[in-house]
Formats: sequence, C-alpha cells, structure tokens
Amino acid sequence: MTSQPDRPDRDVTVIPVTGGSPYEVRVGRGLVAEIGAALPPAAAKVLVIHAPPLAEQAEALRERLSGRVEVLLAEVPDAEGAKRVEVAAFCWQIMGQTDFTRTDAVIGLGGGATTDLAGFVAATWLRGVAVIQVPTTVLGMVDAAVGGKTGINTAEGKNLVGAFWAPHAVIVDLDLLDGLPQNELLAGMAEVVKCGFIADERILELLEADVRVATDRTSDVFRELVERSIRVKATVVSDDFTEQGQREILNYGHTLGHAIEHAERYRWRHGAAIAIGMVFAAELSHLAGSLASEQVDRTRHILASLTLPTSYPLGRWKTLLATMQRDKKARAGMLRFIVLDGVGRPRVLNGTDESMLFAAYQEVGS
Repeated sequence: MTSQPDRPDRDVTVIPVTGGSPYEVRVGRGLVAEIGAALPPAAAKVLVIHAPPLAEQAEALRERLSGRVEVLLAEVPDAEGAKRVEVAAFCWQIMGQTDFTRTDAVIGLGGGATTDLAGFVAATWLRGVAVIQVPTTVLGMVDAAVGGKTGINTAEGKNLVGAFWAPHAVIVDLDLLDGLPQNELLAGMAEVVKCGFIADERILELLEADVRVATDRTSDVFRELVERSIRVKATVVSDDFTEQGQREILNYGHTLGHAIEHAERYRWRHGAAIAIGMVFAAELSHLAGSLASEQVDRTRHILASLTLPTSYPLGRWKTLLATMQRDKKARAGMLRFIVLDGVGRPRVLNGTDESMLFAAYQEVGS
C-alpha cells in the first residue's frame, strides 16, 4: 500500500446498499487514497485491525491518515484464528485504554475473517461505532466486507456469536490483491460462483468462457466478476438486512461448508469448504427434483476449473451432521438448506429427511 496522490481520473464503480443504514461500496484501483474521506467527520481516533501479513500496509495507512486522525493499530491472528472472543477482547482493551468514543471509527484491513472481526468489534463497542471495511482478498471483497454480518466463532461452531452492523463504507481497491497468492484468489472465487448460481448466470458464463482470463486479477473480466458478485449481495441485503427471509439465499452451500470448516478446525480455506458445500447443495436440489443433473455437473466442472475441491471423506458424515444441527440457520432443531429450482432460482428446503441428506452426501463423499 504505497502512498500515492489522489487521482481525479480514477475509474470508480459505486454500488449502493440501501435499506435502514445505507452505504456505498466503491470498486476500483488506487482507492486507498479515499479512506480518509470516507471517515465520519467527527472521528478523532481510528483503530485499524489487521493480520500480521498486512503490517506494512497498516503502517502505511497510519502514515496516510496521521494528519487527519490518531491511528491505533491492532495486529490480530491471521485467518479464522482472529475470530475468537479473546481477540475481540484485545481490541476492546485498546479502545478502552485510549478513550475510544462513539464518534471514532474502526477500519477492517484484511480478508474475510479480519473484516468479520472488525465489524463485530465496532458493533459491540459502546453499542456501535462506525466501521470502514477495506478488504484485501477476493472473499472479503465480494462477500464478507459487504452486508453487515459480523461475528466470531466458538468451540461449537462458526459465527454463532455476532451482530448485524452495517459498515459506514466499503472500499474495494483491486490494487490490494497484488500480493495475494493465486490459491487464495481461487478460493475466494467460490463465493463468486455462488452468486452466479443463485442470481446471475452471466457470472457462470464468464468463468466457463475462459477461466484463465476470469481469474487474472488485472483483466476487465475479473473486475466485472467482482462487481457483479457485489451487486448480487448488495441487492439481497438491501431488501433483507437481518436475514428474515431472502438473505438466506446467500447461504447456498454454506451449511455443509461451515460444518467442514469446523471439522477441519478452520485450517481449510473458506472457499474450499464452500465449494464442497455447493456440490452437496446441487446434489440435494437434484434429489428434491428441482435441479437438472446437467446443472449439478456444471457445478462440479466450474469449481474444478478453479482447482477447488468437490468431494469430502464419506466417513465424516455423522460429525458433519451433528455440527449442522447446531447451525445458526436451523429452526427448532430442523435443518434448513438453500437449494435451487434452476440457476437463479434459490429457495429454502425445510425439514429434509436425513436419508435424503445422506444420499446427497454420498454423491459428494470420497
């Protein structure tokens, strides 16, 4: 994150998120220069929450903002290791010791786990301070940083503790992907694929046309995929911020995917687990009689083209089932899955017989 002057000719796409707490997602290159302007006018202090690999970028951000506000840095564990109550308490301690007030702000600089944590810390400090999300991974850009779902994990499951807290702004600077390993970029594409299947088939067509171009972070096609995915999420959360209805469709592939993450003690990349979850959801849709086998095959083909996994050990089913029964989307002990009645036609499947779930998993099991 090198310091660079404002570029008035910057090509910026603005994607609005409406509803009770509206904000903008700004997509482009060189947008780090806009972070200062995005801060609340009354902010005197900013806490930048970041993982160790982003220490240099966090320091550069502190230098950039130093003339505007006092900047505090909170270095937290990388990936899902950040999403623990002890880490949140560490951030709260910094805020308490520096007299962090309700007019101050938090910046989440990092991937999905960092932005989840930053949002949760902001939502809970003084019952809510502003948070500006600056995602540095594909997953963060198209999913975690957008929508206002914040949370931490517990020993019992993923994201079981959290809050809905809309960000003050989201800055998607594609230049921040320059140092991202390609395998991390590909893992993040799982959420892009999800958006294609639940809402925007053009996403799938672009991936099928040329996956190398689609995953080239410098290409126009890649930017289009990022923007299309953000628009899908922005549209859904604008209508249903607190997941009372339509927002559940964003969980396509996530019920089993989160169970796999828990089984792997969060050592797997989120996108890898969600990829398997989407194959399971496609198979379940097919068994429910609502999705053609060709679309199940299409799911596998697209994910495999991104080098994402599509199977998981068959013998892990009972463990996964037990975790899914504690999933936050369950109602009165009844599992709920998002299935497809076709591409772009998601719906909730309630109370599925366990034998059907196992039959679907057998198609995923290896």
